[in-house]
Amino acid sequence: MDFSLIICLVSFITLSFIIRIRRTKEAPAGKRQPPTPPGWPVFGNLFNLGAMPHRTVAGLATIYGPIVRLKLGSVNTVAILSAKAATELFKNHDLTFVERTITETSKSHDYDKSSLALARYGMYWRVLRKICTVEMLVAKRINESTAVRRQCVDNMLDWIEKEADSAKTGSGVHVAKFVFLASFNLLGNLMLSRDLANPDSKLGSEFFTSMLGLMEWGGHPNISDLYPWLKRFDLQGLRKKMDRDVGKAIEIATGWVKERVEKRLNEAAQHDVDRRKDFLDVLLDYEGTGNDELEKMSERDITIFILEIFLAGSETTSSTIEWALTELLRCPEKMIRAKDELASVTGPNQKLEERLIDDLPYLQAIIKETLRLHAPIPFLVPRKAGQDTDFMGYHIPKDTQLFVNAWAIGRDPEHWENPNSFEPERFLGSKVDYKGQHFELIPFGAGRRMCAGVPLAQRVLHFVLGSLLREFDWELEGHVKAETLDMRDKMGIVVRKLEPLKAIPKKVKY
Repeated sequence: MDFSLIICLVSFITLSFIIRIRRTKEAPAGKRQPPTPPGWPVFGNLFNLGAMPHRTVAGLATIYGPIVRLKLGSVNTVAILSAKAATELFKNHDLTFVERTITETSKSHDYDKSSLALARYGMYWRVLRKICTVEMLVAKRINESTAVRRQCVDNMLDWIEKEADSAKTGSGVHVAKFVFLASFNLLGNLMLSRDLANPDSKLGSEFFTSMLGLMEWGGHPNISDLYPWLKRFDLQGLRKKMDRDVGKAIEIATGWVKERVEKRLNEAAQHDVDRRKDFLDVLLDYEGTGNDELEKMSERDITIFILEIFLAGSETTSSTIEWALTELLRCPEKMIRAKDELASVTGPNQKLEERLIDDLPYLQAIIKETLRLHAPIPFLVPRKAGQDTDFMGYHIPKDTQLFVNAWAIGRDPEHWENPNSFEPERFLGSKVDYKGQHFELIPFGAGRRMCAGVPLAQRVLHFVLGSLLREFDWELEGHVKAETLDMRDKMGIVVRKLEPLKAIPKKVKY
């Protein structure tokens, strides 16, 4: 993350606002706050973050221990850096830190108020969570959409083959781009029963462009979050850009919701209901059961939920697949083992089918190991303390922002042997998984606020990576060597490779 612009802007206006800087709340007598690195006046610990804050903050654990306090501008922050501290958090303090830190861009068009990930912990959040876990992202509903994922993955494989055929000899394809497009279409079909990453669809293309904007502006460091009294000035123009793209995305998605409502009325009038229900139907069908639940979801709530599905699913999927394929290209023997397993399970002349994923333990181990090393959202979604609390012997003041560094926890040497090495074999025969019960592996979070989309993500990640390995033999471009492959990353909404992976696919002849 590049904070140079933030630092320059703050320097320019510091003298005007210095008297308004909030001081760190002192701990009550006899209590201590977590250790903190030396900071600067006004800036606090911003200089400690560097370009890759998940890495630099993780490095503080060797000096200050598993819990570190940071002053980020005027925002008091505590970072959790070990599996032991994460276990204590999620087992004994989950409810204390259940609320979210709300960024300025996420307030655009009141997005945060209707978002499952950001909504206040209460009745509305419980209703959305229930819809996801009980009605939408359950095995039966996911199984009903198997054909949708098959078609989207087949399209992706065709796109890659055509791109490879048209590329110059020795040139690779941008793998993550095609996975992102396939993920976007997959979610479009699950949510709305339509392709959205389709150049022939004007509205689909406009929606796609607007959602790319949301991901771009939402991933930028924002001076308004570090010094909230500056938000009225929108010094970086991020709120203005976010308002534009969120507004456009809402306008388009609202039109699709209205279109579906009208279609359902016509179907009901004609007694024609013989079609597969998608996730939008689930939202429209929701009716509360009393006990202060929502009676119905509003059109606006449904629209924001649609946007959130795309934000949560497309970027994280493409990033994880890109990292997995990158790691395999650096370890050819592991690539061969994965391909041999796929060949033996699928059988001759057969594509990978979703139903076979449970029979592919090494493929599952690769996904786990990739998520351990490359958590898509390394700090998860930031939380905040709902009240003053004691945590592992430290006093945490109310409203303190909490970062759970899943990237650091996945590389915690107290829990992982050779923590920085890509070794899928460590998961063979192991019961450790990423479903929220093993706090040394939490790429999707844990506790009440854990990502609700894990069941779908598990299907998609294995199916996409397995299909890429089954259908193609992969090589690096001629001038790139495995041992010198660029492994630097960059922060945004998710952590991506700084230099996108370009690899050469050669169609497998069964």
